[in-house]
Amino acid sequence: MSLNPNGYKLSEKTGKLTAFELLPTTQTALPETREFLLKVIDVLLDFVKATNDRQEKVLDFHHPEDMKRLLDLEVPDRAVNLQQLIEDCATTLKYQVKTGHPHFFNQLSCGLDIISMAGEWLTATANTNMFTYEIAPVFILMENVVLSKMREIIGWHGGDSILAPGGSISNLYAFLAARHKMFPNYKEHGAAGLPGQLVMFTSDQCHYSVKSCAAVCGLGTDNCVMVPSDERGRMITSELERLIMERKSKGHIPFFVNATAGTTVLGAFDNLNEIADICQKYNCWMHVDAAWGGGLLLSRRHRHPRFTGVERADSVTWNPHKLMGALLQCSTIHFKEDGLLISCNQMSAEYLFMTDKQYDISYDTGDKVIQCGRHNDIFKLWLQWRSKGTEGFERQQDRLMDLAQYQVRRIKEQSDRFHLIMEPECVNVSFWYIPKRLRGVPHDANKEKELGKICPIIKGRMMQKGSLMVGYQPDDRRPNFFRSIISSAAVTEADVDYMLDEIHRLGDDL
Repeated sequence: MSLNPNGYKLSEKTGKLTAFELLPTTQTALPETREFLLKVIDVLLDFVKATNDRQEKVLDFHHPEDMKRLLDLEVPDRAVNLQQLIEDCATTLKYQVKTGHPHFFNQLSCGLDIISMAGEWLTATANTNMFTYEIAPVFILMENVVLSKMREIIGWHGGDSILAPGGSISNLYAFLAARHKMFPNYKEHGAAGLPGQLVMFTSDQCHYSVKSCAAVCGLGTDNCVMVPSDERGRMITSELERLIMERKSKGHIPFFVNATAGTTVLGAFDNLNEIADICQKYNCWMHVDAAWGGGLLLSRRHRHPRFTGVERADSVTWNPHKLMGALLQCSTIHFKEDGLLISCNQMSAEYLFMTDKQYDISYDTGDKVIQCGRHNDIFKLWLQWRSKGTEGFERQQDRLMDLAQYQVRRIKEQSDRFHLIMEPECVNVSFWYIPKRLRGVPHDANKEKELGKICPIIKGRMMQKGSLMVGYQPDDRRPNFFRSIISSAAVTEADVDYMLDEIHRLGDDL
């Protein structure tokens, strides 16, 4: 069933009202308020149903100019009535991509966890900030418990953590804390307080947000050294040490090394123990960007060797909104050393963070973050964790990895139609589709160039049809190739087969 914006009718009386005639403006309007909200819930539940219906399209695609003609996006001077608002809600979801659909393999964050979604509804209703215990007592305590649990899973005792608006900001927190730890005078004196040019190091396969730290924080991208990776996308640690020594010979100060646990494209895991040895040898802060791969910390079967040595890191980024399936957004940053966040970021704004409150002010989080106002991202994760337990999360991670291996097996069984680029370390499966005219042609650079050309054509066809979404991209070794992501709990083996069969249907004639 597709959403029908005209199929959600309020009663004649309520439908003609405007928002000014609901609670809280009109104290006697509880029945009308209830009717309006229940109708919104009907719209949401129908979208949930459509999202989990394999007969439904993943998306109803229209080009931007065509979409503008389909939608009434005007912000009016005079209020529209409640019936129009209900239809606006339904229309919005009608044209929204169903990222929880079992045939959506496009992004690292896929799926629609019902319990996490329910948690987000409650979070919106509570509508509180997270900067003081005073206004968010229950949520602050939840955050302490969940983040402490995550640090234990990493392998630390003690430490500190915070939820940030996405993995990019989590990585930024790590950079700031590292610089503050090694050069605490920077907070007051800026670059004038540094003994020389700071340099950071990261893999050439890292997320772009790591390089962005160098630009945002005044280091300059020239001083973010990109370390070469091997053919599987893993940092070459011998090259890391060589580049550190090279920069030291120029009088520069290496201070920060980013290791990636689950690269965005290939899903590669850097060797954490080897990197930790180098960081220890050259007195560098070791950060692990596990925004993508962090969920595998919960799996006894897959944690090693991917995360062997993670407990030696100084900081770890981990996004539960990816492999763990929490709703967007839910990103965490963890520190082995307690007190660094508050020392680095504290501005002691007395109008918010008074020191003479009646409760233990160590529970106020606002003065240890850079954003002040902070969205409540904890309740949906806490509720989801209660619903699954740590054991349930482990089963979920193992299931996703099993499905990725199933896809690898099916690709190999259809080697005339598909070319597997490499055995995956995570749930990223990288491959080419081989159309009829190129089957039997020797696999060389010219063939890869041709295979790369057909990826955007197939992607365009699948979006126009609305049947499937799978991402593609080039890297520095290859032209365009498909990268499917299996991070949704809704996916089954039949959905994986459907993905491969649909790509074949869409591309066989190319």
